[in-house]
Amino acid sequence: MAASITHQDWSDKTVLIAEDVNDNFLFLKTYLRKTKINVLWAKDGQEAIDICLKNNDIDIVLMDIRMPNVDGYEATSEIKKTKPKLPVIAQTAYALNSDYQRVFDSGCDDYITKPILGASLLDKMAVFL
Repeated sequence: MAASITHQDWSDKTVLIAEDVNDNFLFLKTYLRKTKINVLWAKDGQEAIDICLKNNDIDIVLMDIRMPNVDGYEATSEIKKTKPKLPVIAQTAYALNSDYQRVFDSGCDDYITKPILGASLLDKMAVFL
C-alpha cells in the first residue's frame, strides 16, 4: 500500500513535467506541491530532451505523448539513450493497445491515462522515487 500524500516528502527529488497544455501542467504542479517535489516544465519534447541532457538532478519524468515539435515517444527514446535509468512515466489520453505497446517500445517505464487521478499518479511515482 502506497504512502498517503500527507506523508510523501519528496523535497529532495525533482520531476520534469513534459506537457504542452498549460492547464494540464498546472494541475500536475498543484497536485504535486503537497509532496514538496521540485518541478521543472518542458512545453514540448525537444525542450524535455534538452532539459534532461543539461540537468543531472532530475529523478523522474512525466512525459506527455502528444506534443508539438517532438512527441513523447521520440523524446523518451532520446532521453533514454543518455540516461537509461531515468524513470519516465508516459501520460496519454489515448488508451489503445497499440499506444501502450509503443509507450514501452520508446523506453517509458510506466504510463498513466488522462484524465489523471492524483492518487494514482503518486502511487506510480512512488515506485521509482
